[in-house]
Amino acid sequence: MNIKTALKYCNYKFFAKHRQGHGIHSPFVYDLLTNIIEDETSFYCFEKIEQLRSDLLKNSELIEVTDLGAGSQKNKSNKRKISDIAKYSMTPKRYGQLIFRLVNHLKPHNIVELGTSLGLTTLYLSQPNSKANVYTIEGCPEIARVASKIFALTNANNIKQFVGNFDQMLPQVLTESSQVDFVYFDGNHRKEPTVNYFNLCLNHINDNTFFIFDDIHWSEGMSEAWGEIKKHEKVKVTIDLFFMGIVFFKKDLQKQDYTIKF
Repeated sequence: MNIKTALKYCNYKFFAKHRQGHGIHSPFVYDLLTNIIEDETSFYCFEKIEQLRSDLLKNSELIEVTDLGAGSQKNKSNKRKISDIAKYSMTPKRYGQLIFRLVNHLKPHNIVELGTSLGLTTLYLSQPNSKANVYTIEGCPEIARVASKIFALTNANNIKQFVGNFDQMLPQVLTESSQVDFVYFDGNHRKEPTVNYFNLCLNHINDNTFFIFDDIHWSEGMSEAWGEIKKHEKVKVTIDLFFMGIVFFKKDLQKQDYTIKF
């Protein structure tokens, strides 16, 4: 985390509102906050997924990394240890388990993930419902190869991998899935591509669709992208958790932006 982001995070922690439901008048958001976001229940698959994280953090194998997006802020080399990728690129445990709870609660059937990385978040997406379709896209072939081994270890048969540039792969995935219920944006952390992918996915949403954007304050560009997304006419409710932003499109919701301490 750079100094500017660190200062923004301190400001978020100090001024964030709506902890424990205070000040929230929307029944939908109140239920989401009190029963999902703040829930600390441990589900059956958490231990197994986190054991895989531990194994990856100890894996010293070097692989060739192809960065198609903004790249890593920590490591600019094309040759990287799997352990370093695991340390700096994987969604933290707390947020992965929040994603699991959201999927378990909201029950999306067609799920799209932009940025497979080593596949742990993909597992959190796939485990709540073995009948859900999880389409995950990774730009780097070697990282995708490692993720595919992780999926095989867990018998995650509802995951379909796509490898290649998001600009080419996302339209293909959206054509195959036709309608999406949940999209997790966790790759190419730049403003223009993020907004473009958002607009592309908008053509395939339904009333119950929700989006999650990772690292919404990772850079000035990502903060600007998040600001544009919040203002879109189809967006009804947004929840800013600093490292993650959640978007809902339900037509019966009043337009509102929440910043919640997490």
